[in-house]
Amino acid sequence: MKRSIFLLITFAALFVSCNDKKQTETSGSTEILVDESFAPIVDGQLYVFENAYPRADVKLNYKAETQLVNAFLNDSARVAIMSRTLSPDEAKVFERKKIKVRVNRFAVDAVALICNKASADTTITVEEIIDIMQGKPSKRQLVFDNPNSSTVRYLKNLAKITKLPAKGVYALKTNAEVIEYVHNNLGTIGVIGINWYKQPGKDLEPFIGGLKVLGVKNIPGKPGSDKFYKPSQDNLAMELYPLSRGLYIINCQGGPGLGWGFASFLAGETGQRIVLKSGLLPDKIPPREILIK
Repeated sequence: MKRSIFLLITFAALFVSCNDKKQTETSGSTEILVDESFAPIVDGQLYVFENAYPRADVKLNYKAETQLVNAFLNDSARVAIMSRTLSPDEAKVFERKKIKVRVNRFAVDAVALICNKASADTTITVEEIIDIMQGKPSKRQLVFDNPNSSTVRYLKNLAKITKLPAKGVYALKTNAEVIEYVHNNLGTIGVIGINWYKQPGKDLEPFIGGLKVLGVKNIPGKPGSDKFYKPSQDNLAMELYPLSRGLYIINCQGGPGLGWGFASFLAGETGQRIVLKSGLLPDKIPPREILIK
């Protein structure tokens, strides 16, 4: 019996090893954990990548940030796309395994605030956002995608709080649910990743048509405090929109592989052009070729 178990384990190890050897930067199969906030842009990138490299099979596993990080640290997958880099303690988990952590920023996203087009709201200040997050009285209500999401963490850090207040802030499950909820409930303000507004699926297009994005003014003395700015590419590039965040692909495969190849694709000219077309800000602005006759 023990010998059978030993042989089974040995065979499984050899099978995994063979699969690893077969994986290249443009072929094989791998799983990538992705922050659900960035589903539209990552879906678009993968579609082009797999069409360019038909032997590549990448499975995207979407999760809220807290669940994503837990799965990443527990070896559920060795590649992740999220809105922050690993903390020193998180990085040590891989360092103890002698695995090098490779990080590439490939885009700049915005935490966008949306409301129903019929709403009188058109602007909001960072100070008011902080007040709401700290539970101070306000006529406005913020609706988040998920209590464990990166957008919640972002605004909690901004407001310097450790938990959400009992009133004025509500969390659903996904960005799609926030979009539908805000469309159907006048007076609420949704907090989403801007790429969900810029690149909605066909099922969400009717809801997006009934929404608008609020302009945001920063805290006095900081960039973007002179007036209200919307999350456009120009305002992100000039660092005038107050609520921006990077998109990172974190590769802990330990060597060249499909995750490395996808990371290179995101940072390359094609990947950066896809980011530019999506409405987000590319990490590097792709060059434009002008033919003069």
